[in-house]
Amino acid sequence: MNAPGRTHLGRATRPQGREVQAAAWLARHPGFLAFPLILGGLALTLGPILTGVVLAALVLAVTAWGRVHPASFDRFAAPRLRATWRRWTTYRGSRWARLMADCGLTREHRHTGDQLVPRVLRVRSSSASIDTVYVRLVRGQDVAFWQERASVLWEALIAHRVAITRHRPGVVAIVIEWELPFTRTIPAPEIPETTDEVDLGAVEIGDNERGDPFTAPVVGGHRLVAGASGAGKGSVLWSTLRGVGPCIRDGLVRVWMVDLKGGVETDQGAALFHRYATTMSDALALLGEYRDAMRDRLDDMRDQHVRAATPSAGTPVELLVIDEMAMLTAYGDRSAVRDSLRLLAEVMTQGRAALFSVHGYLQEPSKDVLDVRELFTQRICLGVSAASHVDMVLGEGARERGALADEIPGDARHAGIGFVIDKGSRLPIRFRAAFVTDDDITELVGRCAPPPDADVIDLDTERGAA
Repeated sequence: MNAPGRTHLGRATRPQGREVQAAAWLARHPGFLAFPLILGGLALTLGPILTGVVLAALVLAVTAWGRVHPASFDRFAAPRLRATWRRWTTYRGSRWARLMADCGLTREHRHTGDQLVPRVLRVRSSSASIDTVYVRLVRGQDVAFWQERASVLWEALIAHRVAITRHRPGVVAIVIEWELPFTRTIPAPEIPETTDEVDLGAVEIGDNERGDPFTAPVVGGHRLVAGASGAGKGSVLWSTLRGVGPCIRDGLVRVWMVDLKGGVETDQGAALFHRYATTMSDALALLGEYRDAMRDRLDDMRDQHVRAATPSAGTPVELLVIDEMAMLTAYGDRSAVRDSLRLLAEVMTQGRAALFSVHGYLQEPSKDVLDVRELFTQRICLGVSAASHVDMVLGEGARERGALADEIPGDARHAGIGFVIDKGSRLPIRFRAAFVTDDDITELVGRCAPPPDADVIDLDTERGAA
């Protein structure tokens, strides 16, 4: 037998000294020691009264920032402040150790009998309702072990939902959704009265989780919207068209619509469309015409030495909307699919400066279904049917950072809820698209359909007449 204090197979049979453990903890959390030292240094240098005044001024400045310019505060300061607060109030110390023990996520050291607790490495708080906690596993655990206890963990936390994924060897990411921020259906956005009220770089689609308007551009790139059947893709489509309605009426935006579901969901708005196709052959003809129009504009821009077109009646935004895009890029005749992908790739790689923008809507975002997926610069992920779809749409690690789009219930009460990635912070932002009724579409057509002489052509009707 080994004598007390000796090692067994190279491992210690007693724990490290408490002073060593405390030093290691301080090395991992230098702020815990640095803050009182800095505070004490200020008090000695400036005096306690002046130090109190400086701290009060700092608190007032941060508060004023949040009140005066909430957009920048919510983007830069709020996630860090929230993460720090929750790190020290929820995910630390004895409270965390008890939570892990109650959920069966601790282990007993087989030699010393000490309880081994998974250690929190970092906390990210992308929004007021979602945290991502990075935890180092105890030896002998794996991600499957944790995933089996996910439901126990979220009940213990009294959270809305918990998702657990592998971050790197020995570390899991726990995404904790504390509450669902959208408790009501959002009505359709108002149609602007004039084109001067339309910002093509920020068209209102719904609300974000902070209660502010959720906007997205229709110029400067291409948009991909992915979501399972009933997830609310139509809400994004029609909210966008309502937002640019006056521009459609006055010829500053021309909509080219492809709906390979026979036009069931878009026929009501046919009067808004510059070109309209509901069959594969006519969709290819439309794509060819769209590509040729782009080439003609690029030629004109080159002749006039213009690097980027400006929206006007002479150079309108040419918006190509493709509903159920997979029918065009994967499920049709092989030669037709090949031709459509070639035309789309040409337009999407060259059309940005010429104001040619593609908006694609589909259910299954894999590379096999949408070979040109990486050409979409703006990604919107509504409720999807698989966890892998989230990263396919929003980029690697999006789900781990809190974009639980696969966890959104598929019922009507949750339709229109989705995620986008903030370009600055790379954190997911949850939003809900407005619900656009048939009456709202009728209003849009009545107020914003182009005049009869505006060259609106249904390619299917034209082909039939010929």
